[in-house]
Amino acid sequence: MRYHSTRGQVDPIEFQQAVLMGLADDGGLLIPEAIPLVSDRLEAWRGLRYADLAFEVLRLFATDVPEADLRGLIDRAYSAEAFGPEVAPTVAVGDLFVLELFHGPTLAFKDVALQLLGNLFEYILARSGGGLNILGATSGDTGSAAICGVRGRKGIRIFILHPHGSVSPIQERQMTTVLDDHVHNLAVGGSFDDCQHIMKTLAADLDFKRRYSLGAVNSVNWARVLAQIVYYVKAVFDVQKATGAESVRVCVPTGNFGNILAGWYALKMGVPISRLILATNRNHILARFFKTGEYRLGEVWKTMSPSMDIQVASNFERYLYYRTGGDPAGLREKMAGFAATGRLHVDVPDGQPVDRQIASDSADEEQTLEAIRTTHARHGYLLDPHTAVGVSVARRLCGSGGDPVVCLATAHPAKFPAAIEEATGRDLAHHPEIDKLLRLPTRCTVVPNDVEKVRAFLVETIG
Repeated sequence: MRYHSTRGQVDPIEFQQAVLMGLADDGGLLIPEAIPLVSDRLEAWRGLRYADLAFEVLRLFATDVPEADLRGLIDRAYSAEAFGPEVAPTVAVGDLFVLELFHGPTLAFKDVALQLLGNLFEYILARSGGGLNILGATSGDTGSAAICGVRGRKGIRIFILHPHGSVSPIQERQMTTVLDDHVHNLAVGGSFDDCQHIMKTLAADLDFKRRYSLGAVNSVNWARVLAQIVYYVKAVFDVQKATGAESVRVCVPTGNFGNILAGWYALKMGVPISRLILATNRNHILARFFKTGEYRLGEVWKTMSPSMDIQVASNFERYLYYRTGGDPAGLREKMAGFAATGRLHVDVPDGQPVDRQIASDSADEEQTLEAIRTTHARHGYLLDPHTAVGVSVARRLCGSGGDPVVCLATAHPAKFPAAIEEATGRDLAHHPEIDKLLRLPTRCTVVPNDVEKVRAFLVETIG
């Protein structure tokens, strides 16, 4: 399997090159040359343990990694030491199912991909003899999961940009309590979109990128999306086993479009997902697009679900590539227009949905609190505010009939204790690993919202 850029100006490359390249050198995103169909393999995959299922999916895309090596990388990533007895258990919560993706070391769904990506980086660098300076941007969970995924890896430094004062206190401490010499946390005086802009601008400077061996851990890196496809297959199997249903609806709280994009790839591969339900918070640029066909920038609102406080969704370009017929020149024109005007539009026939396979809606702060409150009162189950956005939207859009619904739980509620207490009136959200963070020292560098200031920090630090 080879990979090319959505913008069509990068020669096809193999999987390992794609992992190290991260953001495509022409400013686009790397995508596989084909989407393999797996409908005839699904029965053979049922009942596999998570690591074995991951191997079956990843081997279709990572064809330049010897299978024995790939199996070893996957087994180490999804060990009981990292995730406990189950990587991604599915639980029934009333008439919905919840796929728990928060059992990794930083208690967020990002661990599922980043534990594997850390292994891949180390494996590839060991064979090339090189080093890597990872530059990432986070709206909350990616930073700590990325740091954990590469911590202690030979030849790797990591620089994480986060919006100063706009991630939850727990998310911040998960990053800034890591004092290792090769870990650098930078708090940027701006929004997550500003952090992402700085990261992409520096990655697009090819001379700088190559000179300082910059790599990416954000979901612009194809390996992130690929690893996440696996848990969609697993969730569908779990719900089918519990209900006997032929197909399943999946609700995904999303801000950067990477998580739901993995579900879209799973659907296109033939996994029986009848509908993807996209859920956003007050920052509803994506929900609005799937209702109207217009992708238009607005103000970034701070909410109790900060990982979704995003306007420019990086992975949306991958979806647009397919949505507009796989035309790189046309996509370049659309993305240039969006960069200039903050608006982008796709044609939708009168009376037709933007995408028959994706429904969308948003949840405001009160609806989010209500989902946390009622789910706990009725079922004794705590939702973090991001998952609550998904549950709120799923209950509104899905009603009581049709295919069963599984909602992706993206973080442990202990990462957002203030929201839980506001919703329930009780201090319920705890986890021993989170509680320990409150006693640890921190280190962080505050930087202006300025590409050149961040560039200078990288140059000085890398040397």
